[in-house]
Amino acid sequence: MRKSSKKRTRLTRKLGLPPGSLVHIGEIKTEKPSITLIEFDAHGVTETRFDSLEASRLHQPTRAKMWLNVYGLHDPAVMAEIGRRFKLHPLVQEDILNTHQRPKSDEYADYLYIVARCFDFDTESSTLNSDQVSIVLGRNFVLTFQEQATGAFEAIRERLRAEHGAMRSHGTDYLAYALLDTLVDRYFVMLDNLGDMTEDLEDLALSNPNPALLAEINRVKHEALMLRRAVWPLREVLNTLSRADSSFFTADTRLYLRDIYDHTVHVLESLESVRDSLADLLDIYLSSVSNRLNTEVRILTVLTTLFMPATLIAGIFGMNFRVMPLLEEQDGFVIAMGMMAVAATLMAAAFWRRNWLKTR
Repeated sequence: MRKSSKKRTRLTRKLGLPPGSLVHIGEIKTEKPSITLIEFDAHGVTETRFDSLEASRLHQPTRAKMWLNVYGLHDPAVMAEIGRRFKLHPLVQEDILNTHQRPKSDEYADYLYIVARCFDFDTESSTLNSDQVSIVLGRNFVLTFQEQATGAFEAIRERLRAEHGAMRSHGTDYLAYALLDTLVDRYFVMLDNLGDMTEDLEDLALSNPNPALLAEINRVKHEALMLRRAVWPLREVLNTLSRADSSFFTADTRLYLRDIYDHTVHVLESLESVRDSLADLLDIYLSSVSNRLNTEVRILTVLTTLFMPATLIAGIFGMNFRVMPLLEEQDGFVIAMGMMAVAATLMAAAFWRRNWLKTR
């Protein structure tokens, strides 16, 4: 098992605490929380970075809509201040700090809380990394909480900064849609990487099956399952949000949410194909190992059979009889060895014609 060097806060720290207690659960992936605020409307955009909670308390809104993003969730004081400012329920704050949440959506009177997962592919170790992303959608604000800076939403920031960008004229519900759409688009990238790894493993299973390959197949299966666990509940979340009874999304934005829903269905179907390929890959691996074992046993059997005539001849001439053919002959040893060689050669030729000496 791979051991992580990152600091972890275990779920046992919450034992005995009342509901809504602000305790971070998960890995500490940033040294210091980072808070950025993007305020926008149809006329422009303003960006602010807060270095301290005191600076955030003194800030006054300058535009109609805002997007507050937080990197790093291990400081409960930051969460408490944001919760006070935007009147977040203690249970919402608790869920944001617990990075082991499954994708879900909870609707409150003044805002909508959505949990999703963001995936990133590590090219050095060929592994999928998963981070929790919490989104709070209000009437005129969007809050996003991420475990670390991944750059996943940088394209959305560029769209807001664009001088003639259409996103600034939309409501915050469209911004929330764009965030979810970006996360789902990254799932397709993860699918491509899983597919490439599966094809490489298939080639290795046919050419060089070994225990390390079996461990690699199981690791890729685990990562495919991890991606499926993130997409499957998110599909249900998007299906709920795209319905007309969700008051936080306009009718136009719900059409876009249906498109994301279709994408999640596509991801799940492709994941099933990858999982089937991995299951078939295990069968290929076991068949390759079995074929290799059969080949090795066949070669050993052939070699043993080749020496059987020699053993027979040596056994005959090694019997304790005083009178035996060729026993007193000067060339008796050469004749016996020749008989052994001829017998072995004839048997080897017969095995070769039957393809019993081939290793493939």
